[in-house]
Amino acid sequence: MAVLKEFLDNYGSMLVQGTLETLYMTFFATLNAYIIGLPIGILAEVSRKGGIHPMPVVNKILGIFINIGRSIPFIILLFAAIPVTRFIAGTTIGPKAATVSLIISATPFVARLIENSLREIDGGVIEAAKAMGASDTQIVFKVMLPEALPSIVMGISLATITLVGYTAMAGVTGGGGLGHIAISYGYHRYETNMMMATIVLLILIVQIIQSIGQKLSKLIDKRGKGEN
Repeated sequence: MAVLKEFLDNYGSMLVQGTLETLYMTFFATLNAYIIGLPIGILAEVSRKGGIHPMPVVNKILGIFINIGRSIPFIILLFAAIPVTRFIAGTTIGPKAATVSLIISATPFVARLIENSLREIDGGVIEAAKAMGASDTQIVFKVMLPEALPSIVMGISLATITLVGYTAMAGVTGGGGLGHIAISYGYHRYETNMMMATIVLLILIVQIIQSIGQKLSKLIDKRGKGEN
């Protein structure tokens, strides 16, 4: 206990700050990735062959954008996006700068998650809405999104967890957060206790996000079934 107390006295405030920076990067990046990626994912599903409003050219362009974005490893994107990061954030280090790269990386991933969630919807539900005279906009916002909501919530959980891991990688370029602490102290200074502490904190964050996502998805799904 004495060793633990000494460790917390020396590094506790740093770990708290690192945790807060990790949470800031993760949730701010997730929020913005969904703001940008949600309409892209919807349009990708709506415009596909067999969608409610087929647009082959638009669908092809969106498909290329999503596939290229998902193909770039995050660690490479961190360095490749430095000019963009400097332009938007005014700096290339710290949580603010890392968040720019996180958003760029997560947006295509989110778009694909949304597209897949919407594609899982029973086609009969959409056909019924069309038969009732619903417009494309009404089908998207009153039928497709509500039906896909449990899957979308699980997708948010998956995207958030993925970004937690990306924030750790951002520590390589001085992105801040627990990743930066793990690299600066656990790796460069060979402080095993610090490395283990950051790992434990990252695992806790991931488990909490996963649990919340699963509970919300089940709750929403039960409500949907109850209404039917």
